[in-house]
Amino acid sequence: MPIARMQDTPAPDTQPQAEGAETVVVEAVPASELEAGFGDFVSRVSQGDFSAQTWISFWESVGQPVALALVLIIAVLVVSAWAKGMTTGIARKAKVEETLARFLGNIVKYAIMAAGGVAILGTLGIETTSFAAVLAAVGFAIGMALSGTLGNVASGVMLLLFRPFKVGDVVNAAGITAKVIEIGLFHTVFDTVDNRRIIVPNAKISDDTIENITFHDLRRCDITVGIAYDADVDEGRAVLERVCAEAEGGLNDPAPQVYLSELGASSVDFALRVWCNAADYWALRERLMRDSKKALDAAGIGIPFPQRDVHVPGPITVKVENN
Repeated sequence: MPIARMQDTPAPDTQPQAEGAETVVVEAVPASELEAGFGDFVSRVSQGDFSAQTWISFWESVGQPVALALVLIIAVLVVSAWAKGMTTGIARKAKVEETLARFLGNIVKYAIMAAGGVAILGTLGIETTSFAAVLAAVGFAIGMALSGTLGNVASGVMLLLFRPFKVGDVVNAAGITAKVIEIGLFHTVFDTVDNRRIIVPNAKISDDTIENITFHDLRRCDITVGIAYDADVDEGRAVLERVCAEAEGGLNDPAPQVYLSELGASSVDFALRVWCNAADYWALRERLMRDSKKALDAAGIGIPFPQRDVHVPGPITVKVENN
């Protein structure tokens, strides 16, 4: 169906016109094939033309594009659902975190649906260039408005993809030491040893140093024990070596170590290093300190406390007053 467009162009006229006057004419601008075909069909039907040519023309100009669009809609829905399931399945086989697997599946699904939507609009004769530009502008505006949120999502994807820790690990991250309860796309949930629930944005975690305390099955328990300067160093070492070898929960492979670490201000310091299973770390640490104290007491070796010698030049006069 022709569309009227106003244009200021001179046109021949049988009647004289005033000098400088402009003539307004109507020029036909072709519409889209779908619109033109539908307009032509309406025009023919309104004139009572129900011939086979009318219906063939309607099918070629309107029916076929609409039918193709419907087929494409169904195909896009089927393909997007299939691609989502395939992406999620591949991610699960790769042992990717379930949250990230579903997120990747949804990204693929919506990407296919968006591309299919643009193709369907093009099939119907709708200009998609300006439409794509508008979508890009809207996406940019949304991205700027949600920059912080998107940063948390990106950090969450990285945490789920590279897995520096998993649910159940005890980590030191973002200034806290706690057990990981849940890893989401926006934040991570922790429980502290005193049973406090802490929720930390993922961006803050990924921007900080992450220490996974329970990553390895084995840990080394280190404590320092000091003995008096007047004690026999070799005897003190032998006592502490027996403590390490007999400590409940300690492992013999790797072998425990006792070495002289420092001549301190008030004591001779030994470092005790005993390997254990990660779950036994804190219990072993307490046993080592308790057993070291008992063994040194039994051997008559003192554990000094900080002390200070004060040297006063000359005699000291003490005056006592009775009230």
